[in-house]
Amino acid sequence: MTRSPQRAAALACEYRDVSLIIPTHSRYRCLSSVDRKWTGVHYHLMPLSRGIGQAAKDRLSALRCPTACRVCGVLLMAQPCPKLSPLYQPRDPKASDLWRVIDEHFDAFQQVYDERFQAKYGYWRPIVQQSVAAFLKCGDLQEGFARVRCPDCYHEMFVAFSCKQRCTCPSCHQKRTLLTAMHVAEDVCFPVAHRQVVLTIPKRLRLHTRFDRKLLGKLSSCAWTCLKAEACRLLGREDVVPGMIGAIQTHGEILHWHPHIHVLITCGAFTPEGEFLELPEFDMERLLDAWQDAVFGLYLAEEKIEPEVVENMRSWEHSGFSVDQSVLLPAGDQAGIERLVQYMTRCPFSLSRLVKVSDTGQIVYQAEKQACRAFPDPKGDGTQAGVPRNFQILPPLDFLAEFTQHIPPKGSHLIRYYGWYSNKSRGMRKKAEVEASAESLAEDAASVTAATRCSQTWAMLIKRVYEVDPLCCPECGGEMKVVSFIEPPQADVIEEILQHCGLWQSSTPRAPPDVDGLVLELDAAYSASSIDSSDQVDRSQELTYVDIDTFLASF
Repeated sequence: MTRSPQRAAALACEYRDVSLIIPTHSRYRCLSSVDRKWTGVHYHLMPLSRGIGQAAKDRLSALRCPTACRVCGVLLMAQPCPKLSPLYQPRDPKASDLWRVIDEHFDAFQQVYDERFQAKYGYWRPIVQQSVAAFLKCGDLQEGFARVRCPDCYHEMFVAFSCKQRCTCPSCHQKRTLLTAMHVAEDVCFPVAHRQVVLTIPKRLRLHTRFDRKLLGKLSSCAWTCLKAEACRLLGREDVVPGMIGAIQTHGEILHWHPHIHVLITCGAFTPEGEFLELPEFDMERLLDAWQDAVFGLYLAEEKIEPEVVENMRSWEHSGFSVDQSVLLPAGDQAGIERLVQYMTRCPFSLSRLVKVSDTGQIVYQAEKQACRAFPDPKGDGTQAGVPRNFQILPPLDFLAEFTQHIPPKGSHLIRYYGWYSNKSRGMRKKAEVEASAESLAEDAASVTAATRCSQTWAMLIKRVYEVDPLCCPECGGEMKVVSFIEPPQADVIEEILQHCGLWQSSTPRAPPDVDGLVLELDAAYSASSIDSSDQVDRSQELTYVDIDTFLASF
């Protein structure tokens, strides 16, 4: 142990599990001013004499310190140090494999789309280019930022603007998911029991929803009609109405087209007076038949299929329709409702399941579950089952085709409210409550406005998910404030600020992609490593790829 008090102080700072008792002698006063900058070190000023006096013993006893040693007039004593708060680290969107794949291959994908993908995925939709262009700018300081400053120590940081794109940017979509889940759990759902119902349709009918996306909303309405009729039948009353929230999902586990409806519905119905009447579980056979009839009726009315097709599909041993009600939430489970709504409205793409991008540009995307299933063959139209697997290998252009097909049209609603939870019903109840208590109108409006505004802050969502406060100053621990916004029209100001701070990254324009060469190269690489069709594959080798680590080692 060194006899230098500076060395003892440095040792304390290094181990971060000790405290310093620094004497008030003038030769050590410099330490009391310097150690304030040492993170994680506690210091106490107290007079020292030869040995440890009674005052030191009393202080040690008060601090509950078991041992201490004297080093050149400095007491180095063991004391638990409080856990340091984690610091917010802004994400780097350009570091993700998804961003790099889109940045490198989207131009080529757009140029060859009409020739290679239009027949399977439909006409090119302008919303795809708009959404992807915004995603590539998400989190980029050169596209504008907010200046955040600590009022105590004047430490500053920049927070880049987000793109706010749903079903394209996993980060921005997650923000939407959290806000929707909080809104449903806190403002929409009543403290009664709820149930999740999942309704699916056959593969033969799914293809129509890819080309006519208005069918998705109409399928959600069919689900509401069937569930409401079943609830009224079970209760024996026609004047009751359940509360229901329907979420439209178009993706399967490996990004294939799989439209289905997730429903959160009350385990009962409400009378016009507001009384809640509980009901038992739905009769699944009756509900499945009603769902099948409603979907066939919709497709016939929309002239998507002929009556002969309906008769043929009714003769199938396995109809392809399914209804599941296995998830039940007890009354008052607000946290459970929030988790379930997050699942119902999740992003189609998960960064954690994009396992690898190979040297040839092929993407390995893992399924949500480890069990092997006969997912659709990506080379077909989506109706033929492929080899049982729990992953999918796609060349970059085919990956982008699968990825962008889930971008919804602008203005389309992916979550819908029905019955007791409909916007109209909630608005009428709120209006009646306001009229009944006119005196407290101003106070209630102010509290609702403040709560709504607070619930949508960026910092609150970061803290809720990662348990890190992004507005906590890393220097002094104070609360930082947003002082200004530097928006894209101020391009010269943005460049000047970022260059001054060493954050400007100059980029050179890229040449147009060699589409013909790229397509031929990717097709050759994919053909050499792709899986054969189900009638040619060796069935004894199906489960070789269940172990993803072993697979990646040989890929």
